[in-house]
Amino acid sequence: MSLFDEKRHTTSMDTSVDEDDRELLALGYKPSFKREFTNLATISFAFSIMGLCSSIATTFNTPLLLGGPSSVVWCWILGACMCFTLGSSIAEIVSAYPTCGGLYTASAQLVPKQHRARVGWLVGWLNILGQIAGISSTEFGLASMILAAVSIGKDGNYTITTGKVVGLFTGLLVLHGILNSLATRYLARLTKGFVFVNLGTTFIIIIVLLAKTPRSEMHPASYVFGSGGIWTMTDYDATAHISEEVRRAAYAAPSAIFIAVIGTGLIGWLLNIVLVLCSGPLENLPGVSGSAFLEIMVLRAGKPGALFIWAFVCLTAFFVVQTALHAASRTIYAFSRDHGLPDAGYFGRNSKMTQTPLRAICLTTVVSVLPGLLDLASPVAANAIFSLTAMALDLSYIIPIFCRRVFHSHPDVMFKPGPFYMGDGWLGVACNTACILWTLFVCVIFSLPTIMPVTKDNMNYASVITVGVMVLAFAWYILGAHRHYIGPQSNLHDDSVEVITQDAPFRDKKSSA
Repeated sequence: MSLFDEKRHTTSMDTSVDEDDRELLALGYKPSFKREFTNLATISFAFSIMGLCSSIATTFNTPLLLGGPSSVVWCWILGACMCFTLGSSIAEIVSAYPTCGGLYTASAQLVPKQHRARVGWLVGWLNILGQIAGISSTEFGLASMILAAVSIGKDGNYTITTGKVVGLFTGLLVLHGILNSLATRYLARLTKGFVFVNLGTTFIIIIVLLAKTPRSEMHPASYVFGSGGIWTMTDYDATAHISEEVRRAAYAAPSAIFIAVIGTGLIGWLLNIVLVLCSGPLENLPGVSGSAFLEIMVLRAGKPGALFIWAFVCLTAFFVVQTALHAASRTIYAFSRDHGLPDAGYFGRNSKMTQTPLRAICLTTVVSVLPGLLDLASPVAANAIFSLTAMALDLSYIIPIFCRRVFHSHPDVMFKPGPFYMGDGWLGVACNTACILWTLFVCVIFSLPTIMPVTKDNMNYASVITVGVMVLAFAWYILGAHRHYIGPQSNLHDDSVEVITQDAPFRDKKSSA
């Protein structure tokens, strides 16, 4: 049965379900998860997926070496301001449709009936493959960060080979798969501490760099703020994919996205300014480790101090993959639940032992390993897959935002906003329009070569891969997938799906709030 035939369905399944689960039932889905993520755990999850200091550490070389020192500063704040409009637009949709399908499920709700299957199919595959590529590329970056520290610790007398990177990458992904197999209660407890490590490490780096850099060696303002460039954040909607595990999801999930985007943008800008200010001679970077970020830390804090702090930077990258794999597995679960995969719903089932989608977690882990293994055969091919991340995810974000704005009054849609709502006035229109135009602009930038002249080894394959994914997805849909996928489908009448009721203390706490 179609999800939209059950939209706002009044059910007598269980009058004791909490408010979040009543909303989920109204959207056409049985509650299948325990809601263990508190406000703190949800905000921590949102901050963790952004990465902050670890994301800067893994990408710092590009703007610094290709655009110059000042481009590091201006590209971050410009990107952060525009990403704020995108994060706000996503938060508005997540508040209205708090399901683990996130923007994939919402996209199909925001278009007329005749377009729902095709739009849901396209957004679903862009989002899933973008997340998978993001997990793989971030884990690969973490493996490189760890080995860079080993190289620094051994004064450059250590050879980093492709085999070592891929081996460590695979081991780390397996570990993340195991950790994500825990029950939601333990995942929520584990996630609570991520934000403190993330922000704490960032502020410690800022303080140490400023304290250990002599005033005479700090670069002048003209060096730090001289010109411009572009940087971007992504995976904003990861928090949406844990909505069915979050308490007061329609409030907590969008608020966490909003807070994390603002916090990451402002604190990240401060960290970039301090890094450039204390960076020393540009000709000495990126140094023997290949990481300009790490070399700056060694220059100012000494090798022991830098390596100690670097361990926590690596830990924040570890948290990024942990939360990203969590979110991606829920997306695959939701897509399978709607019969978007040719698996008869096999991966859209929860384990009775942990009440989490162990099958989807295993599939996500295995598929995420594949791009890294490809690096053994062809680094160019592996980097091409990694490049899919930002473009595919960003396109999967703006499609539902565009549809929400165009079809909000259509009889088949009649958009009903959630608690986080920017309104239909100039603020909402301006925010939606700005983020759509910005995303299209950066997609063009992501497609341009970063090194001239262009060769087969340094070619930027991001656009080719992304367009290829879209073409193959629609070809699959036309040739056969349309037979089993008709868009998001209600499971209210599926007797094989067990309804999870929330613990009594949680319901009592909510009723007394």
